[in-house]
Amino acid sequence: MKLIKNIFLTFILAVIAVSCVTKVAYTEPDLQLPEDFRFTATADTASVANLQWKDFFKDPILQGLIEKGIANNLDLQIALKQVASSQEKLLQAKYLQYPDIGFAVSGQISRPSKNSMNGQSLNLFIGKNHVEDYNAAFNLSWEADIWGKIKNQQEVSRMQYLQTYEATKAIQTQVVAAIAQGYYNLLMLDKQLTIAQSNLELSTNTLSITEKMWESGDTTSLGVQQATAQKQSTELLISQLQQNIAIQENALSILVGEAPNKVNRGIEMSDTSLSQDLSTGLPAKMVSRRPDVRQQELVLLESNAMVGIAQANMYPSLKITANGGINSFKFDNWFQIPASLFGSVLGGITQPIFQKRQLKTDLAVAKIQREKNVLAFRQSVLNAMGEVSDALVSNENLKVQEQKATEQVTTLKDGIKSAQMLYKGGLANYLEVITAQANSLQAELNLASVKRQRLSSIVDLYRALGGGWK
Repeated sequence: MKLIKNIFLTFILAVIAVSCVTKVAYTEPDLQLPEDFRFTATADTASVANLQWKDFFKDPILQGLIEKGIANNLDLQIALKQVASSQEKLLQAKYLQYPDIGFAVSGQISRPSKNSMNGQSLNLFIGKNHVEDYNAAFNLSWEADIWGKIKNQQEVSRMQYLQTYEATKAIQTQVVAAIAQGYYNLLMLDKQLTIAQSNLELSTNTLSITEKMWESGDTTSLGVQQATAQKQSTELLISQLQQNIAIQENALSILVGEAPNKVNRGIEMSDTSLSQDLSTGLPAKMVSRRPDVRQQELVLLESNAMVGIAQANMYPSLKITANGGINSFKFDNWFQIPASLFGSVLGGITQPIFQKRQLKTDLAVAKIQREKNVLAFRQSVLNAMGEVSDALVSNENLKVQEQKATEQVTTLKDGIKSAQMLYKGGLANYLEVITAQANSLQAELNLASVKRQRLSSIVDLYRALGGGWK
């Protein structure tokens, strides 16, 4: 009775101690966010990133590619496996507050020396030269969570699980954006190939005219050579574009988790458009929406819990151990109950005193790590703000560039017509015609590139704001 009473008092003391403990408070860092993003035309609480990717990308072929990527992309599949692994660890952490219970069965036979005191005593009292011991017992060990150490360990597991979950969402936003970028790049290459093929036909006609004029003595062989070189240059460009198209198709196939293959597309770049309602929302909302920023904040929360664990390790720990079962020195009466029953309970408080400053060092390092993670969190927010602002300024300037590039293409196409008419009439030389064709080809290629860059800037803005994981 006295033992039970003492153990009961120990438990009461543990409960009182727990009631006095407070968890390490988490203070959210002051991020000093501006009211809106730089280069934002109008402040709006809504954000284009709230749209699901199916509502943002309306092209059905692109939607199909993104669906394949989300289902089959290997980087994303690896991330999902990491989530499953962390989920199992989180489930295990929920049981940290429960005692460890084990069951063991053992049998032992010892034969001491006949000349030893044990050997002579055995022979005298039980008439044997050996002793047997048979044991079957349950063992229990439990540590009271007086200072919140176990609770903080559970918090660490929860934060690690949420980090893997946010990491998966971050990878999905990257996969969605990469597939869209690759698709638009493929459409640009298709457009540039069409432009080059059209220019090849024009170069062929110019060469034919130049050869006829050379035969009639109206021009020199140098004109034929220059026209031939212009045609060969266009043929070289076509070959390079075809190579780039195949490489882009391979890259896009791998992104969607398939072997390199041809990628079907049913529209041209001129038929592609994205939403022009590019409302950004508020910077504070972006912080909570972007998975990579949210992941960095969870790292900070994890380090805060680690400080709590380091603090708890410096305080006394209360451990309760117990074991009980059946024991006998004869196998025949091993299971005779209640004669073979035994049991014991032990409660102890351990206070670390001197461990070569290890515990104090662990606490100091944990606090420094928390401070580092505060800085890393702030840096992730700044990087996200910069990506949004970059995408905004790129989109606005690319609008102007696209308009100017379109005007330039129109002007140079008219110039080709004028140069050809003057060349046929003998009022312009072959060099002027070739120059006009080369300038027009370069302008059309540049216009296709600017259109692709503008589409890419819109995709970048969508991803930078945290869109793509819904």
